[in-house]
Amino acid sequence: MSFKPRSNHSVSSATRDSVNGMATDGEPLGEDEFRELMREFLAGNSDIDPADLARAAGLGADPALIQQLIGQFQSALQNTDGEINWNLARDHATAFAERSRQPSLPAERESLAQALHVAALWLDEATSVGPLTTEPKLMSRTEWVTSTLPVWTQLAEPVAHSIADALTAVLQEHAPEELSGMIPGASTMFRSVAGTLFAMQLGQVMGQLSTEVVSGGDIGIPLLGDGPSGDAATGQAAILPQNIAAFGEGLDIPIDQIALYMSVRELAHARLFRHARWLRLQVLTSITGIMSGTRINEQLLEEIAENFDPTDTESLQAAVRDGRLLQPRTETQQSASTRLETTLALIEGWVDVVTAHATTRLPSANAIAETVRRRRASGGPGESAFATLVQLELRPRRLREAATLWQQITDAVGAEARDALWSHPDLVPTADDIDNPDAFLARLTGPAPEPDDIDQAISELLDDVDGEDRPRE
Repeated sequence: MSFKPRSNHSVSSATRDSVNGMATDGEPLGEDEFRELMREFLAGNSDIDPADLARAAGLGADPALIQQLIGQFQSALQNTDGEINWNLARDHATAFAERSRQPSLPAERESLAQALHVAALWLDEATSVGPLTTEPKLMSRTEWVTSTLPVWTQLAEPVAHSIADALTAVLQEHAPEELSGMIPGASTMFRSVAGTLFAMQLGQVMGQLSTEVVSGGDIGIPLLGDGPSGDAATGQAAILPQNIAAFGEGLDIPIDQIALYMSVRELAHARLFRHARWLRLQVLTSITGIMSGTRINEQLLEEIAENFDPTDTESLQAAVRDGRLLQPRTETQQSASTRLETTLALIEGWVDVVTAHATTRLPSANAIAETVRRRRASGGPGESAFATLVQLELRPRRLREAATLWQQITDAVGAEARDALWSHPDLVPTADDIDNPDAFLARLTGPAPEPDDIDQAISELLDDVDGEDRPRE
């Protein structure tokens, strides 16, 4: 079945019959009656097949997912404030994660716990950044979804609201005239349905990611916590045993070596964010700041609405897949995105260098490192889907150059001075330093700069004060 708005904005005969059957003597349809009509639609008792709607949302034809879609849209119709229900994203993601869940054996968990212990000892030799004060966690895929949801929703919220607002405007514009003005709270309901679509799509992405990530810091951004305002002072590391096993499939490398290498990487990432307490807030607020300016391609939405056919979802899916629903970033957003990418490259580059130093006694370290680099360069389906959904690339392009700079810094001044650069954001290398590492190293290893006039005046003033405080002879 197809559903295309007619040029005269008339409703279908089935819908008209339903409306006429629920309203008497031409009286306007009440809100409760309209909600009941929408429930009839979602139950499949109207022109549109819910399976077509599920496919339009990119959810396939899985009966369980279709039933979940129906139930969640029914919940959306009960939403009277128009806000996005992020619990739908959580429920959809955990359902996806549970479908592929395999319980880890006690022996596997014990082996990973031992790997984390050894990794901590090796890191103590490779970095001056102190150890964590909380025990690393062994997480299931479902636990990863639940633990990272607050950050995912905070990152996606600006885009979600932009899309929901735009879809609401389009739905109202193309609504049949018979329904215009007679539905109290129609705008809120339209927005609830649009928000539900986005939340479920985010849940699909999170569910896919839960099958790909091997650790808490695998994506490159600090996901474990309560959002940008959360307390990251203690640091948190986590390993997903099921995904570690999946990572090692097809590699001619002992799984215990893979587990040890990945444990070192995860602990290094968590230690850095605990050491540089300003870093987590900077990264996450930078992302939300960039995405707050997201603009929607309203012309494309108009074209989709005018020609929408649930049985032919390719145009809608292609628009989502290609990122055409979102307008290109503004110049300001692009500059901010470039700065964020530099920060992420410096974080990942530092982790690479420290991990390489900590795993020198691991026979397969180089082979595993190369596998990690290839995997990071290509990304997984979940990462690609997230980048499309919110127009944010999580993998920095300048990672190799950043890692090279950190290695040069280590060779020049040692690990302790290298790690001290993370003590303040003004000390961390910049994009220009990555471009011209020799100049940065010269400043780092050269003599301290001569004080300027202001510094000199302050120094003399302090000397005079000290002289006055000294007892006279």
